[in-house]
Amino acid sequence: MIVATLSDRRYRPKELAYRTQYAELKERVAAAGLLLPGSAGTLIKREGTGYAYWYRVYYPVPGKKTEQFVCKDGDTAALDAATRQIEFAQWAATQVKTLRQLEFQVADKGVASVMVELHNKQVLDAGLTLVGTLAYMCWLNELGVTAVSARTQDIDSAARQHLKLGAPESFLEIVQATRLGFVPVPGMPAKEPPTSLKLQGADGVRVDLLTHGVKLGRSVPVPQLMWHAQTMPFYAYLLEAPQKAAVLAGGHCVPVMLPSAQRFVWHKLYSSAARRSFPEKAEKDLMQAATLAAVLVELQDEDLSDSFDDVPADMKKLVKARLPALRRALEGHPQTRQQFVEALA
Repeated sequence: MIVATLSDRRYRPKELAYRTQYAELKERVAAAGLLLPGSAGTLIKREGTGYAYWYRVYYPVPGKKTEQFVCKDGDTAALDAATRQIEFAQWAATQVKTLRQLEFQVADKGVASVMVELHNKQVLDAGLTLVGTLAYMCWLNELGVTAVSARTQDIDSAARQHLKLGAPESFLEIVQATRLGFVPVPGMPAKEPPTSLKLQGADGVRVDLLTHGVKLGRSVPVPQLMWHAQTMPFYAYLLEAPQKAAVLAGGHCVPVMLPSAQRFVWHKLYSSAARRSFPEKAEKDLMQAATLAAVLVELQDEDLSDSFDDVPADMKKLVKARLPALRRALEGHPQTRQQFVEALA
């Protein structure tokens, strides 16, 4: 008989007070509308030409100060609105800082810059879904648990076949509006149109646009974003019925859409089996799937067999091959391990 110790467990539940603090921040941000990019900033009045104007002075990126026109002096309504926006941004940044100290998952400022621009252009509301490790970090926050997560400099976003945009938006222009210096990454092979943008340097943030496709790695047009996306198998399954959530990054909390946690688990297991040439990434995908599954089973009373019924048959074949590795990863979680045995054996 194996007795699970605390060190065997893949996560720790957070206290109710911390989860409530996160939920309040997420709720207030969801109702806030447009978010201020960069630092919250301050309001200053400039005069000297016979007229006076108000400006917001802030840092769009670290170390680079800029000014944004707000209104003429005397426009009380516009000035009050700008004041409220800045005060809210300051409050949100304080909340995010506190949540980081409470071991919530918080991405860096580069990620924040991109996500704020995508939010303000309403592309996220239109159906662009966050996937990959950043989505895993968000799910840890949503489920109220502390767990190990590898830091990521990638923003993996996935577009379904149709985004609910009133008019096309340029994905390239949205990302470049961050003023961080994103440039397109040449396609692979080189003749393929680019599907990614990246900052310079080995550790620079990379933004990938993904979509469903039978074959991995094809570059297909996404007309509504005036850009191309890289095809990924079974993304039609992954992106079915996404759920509202939020990403914490820099000093921002940004509303996002995530794949359902159950579908995320099964697709991560599929990815871990399909990545034969990348053992480190395969192991990361397996551990993310095992951790989220344990939380769903033990804290949310989920039945894994229910969601496994919806997994496409070709996905199931590869997922079942991961059962031995799942057994080892879940030694401290006998209830979750048994559910996997019953679903996959």
